[in-house]
Amino acid sequence: MESQNPQTSENLDSNPTSPSPANLVHKVKSNLVFQSKWAELNGAMGDLGTYIPIVLALTLAKDLNLGTTLIFTGVYNMVTGVIYGVPMPVQPMKSIAAVAISDGLDFNISEIMAAGICTGAILLVLGATGLMQLVYKLIPLSVVRGIQLSQGLAFAMTAVKYIRKVQDFSKSKSKEHRHWVGLDGLILAMVCACIIIVINGAGEERNERETGNVDDEERNMRSKRIKKTMANIPSAFIVFLLGVVLAFIRKPAVVKDIKFGPSPMEIVQFTSHAWKQGFIKGTIPQLPLSILNSVIAVCKLSSDLFPGKEFSATSVSITVGLMNLVGSWFGAMPCCHGAGGLAGQYKFGGRSGGCVAILGAAKMALGLVLGTSLVRILDWFPVGILGVLLLFAGLELAMTCRDMNSKGECFVMLICTAVPLVGSSAALGFVCGMVVHVLLKLRNYSSRDQSACTVFINGTP
Repeated sequence: MESQNPQTSENLDSNPTSPSPANLVHKVKSNLVFQSKWAELNGAMGDLGTYIPIVLALTLAKDLNLGTTLIFTGVYNMVTGVIYGVPMPVQPMKSIAAVAISDGLDFNISEIMAAGICTGAILLVLGATGLMQLVYKLIPLSVVRGIQLSQGLAFAMTAVKYIRKVQDFSKSKSKEHRHWVGLDGLILAMVCACIIIVINGAGEERNERETGNVDDEERNMRSKRIKKTMANIPSAFIVFLLGVVLAFIRKPAVVKDIKFGPSPMEIVQFTSHAWKQGFIKGTIPQLPLSILNSVIAVCKLSSDLFPGKEFSATSVSITVGLMNLVGSWFGAMPCCHGAGGLAGQYKFGGRSGGCVAILGAAKMALGLVLGTSLVRILDWFPVGILGVLLLFAGLELAMTCRDMNSKGECFVMLICTAVPLVGSSAALGFVCGMVVHVLLKLRNYSSRDQSACTVFINGTP
């Protein structure tokens, strides 16, 4: 199927007239069109390095209803694919998940879902009132790049931890060093990483220069044909399928634990204590991360990766809010969008909404057919392979900062990056970056005014 024209998509999205049913159908088709079937399928795997470990950990530690989570997140994937026309990811809310795993018995399913509902409600209000769009316009690019770089490096460091050490996801802890050989050994992870590097390289260059030399043009044409052929090889999909096969080889008896059919879906019962704990321990630390990484950074990254497809912070904030105001009542893990997931899916070939629609359909099918029993298979999936997928997603996100040209911009960006990486929150990094940005602006204005005064004084007779 042929790729869509970005300008056409932009015109459809910005059409001021009331859309007719025919226009809506055309818009849906254009947003879901594949640029390459294998590339889009491959891109769908780019988000799994983040999604699987968090969902697996909560299922094992807090008895999260995996079947319900798969069904709802599958619906979210398909809806966002239709709305945005790019591989907009759906990821678990990481801060809420971290609190749930580390807090023992005082933060269970009802508290998790209460935190998701409160976070979703606040994001919905911020989006509907236009405040989120105002925040997006006021935050300088250097601060956004710092947030993206810190998140990308955090993903990469987590990925290396997955590769080097055995993981206990139910306790969110690393154990002993991983053996070199074995069905989840270091050699397996390194081979998978080499496969992805050979096929995908360092990523797509968006600003390649054309040369006028005939020989150079012929070489460029040959190089592009080779790259196009390599891009059609679904490296991440092959690696993920290898992991599924190895999971059954590692534990053949897991077949007996599989129960067909969806898991029972129930409305979560909340107490006043659950609402209180959910808001204080879950919503408060999650909200800055959702605003910065799930909305602001996603909007900026989508405009970088997909010129001609501009998404407002208002619409992204509203979709995140609605996802959690719907699914959390039924026990589905609180979710958001994420710049890391978008970078990962783009890295592996995702270019349209069809990429996440495929992933959403697969999640729904697994949720309906296997339900929570799927956790038995995922528990034996080689963690080193998940680490490899997460590593490339993190690196792709971190590389978005390469457009910082001035020393001042780089200085602000690195301040925003350094603070969260030493154990502080992304919110503190954001505040530090904004303060430094303002101080540098004041210093520049002061220097400029002083220079103007000097010129005026020296120039007077």
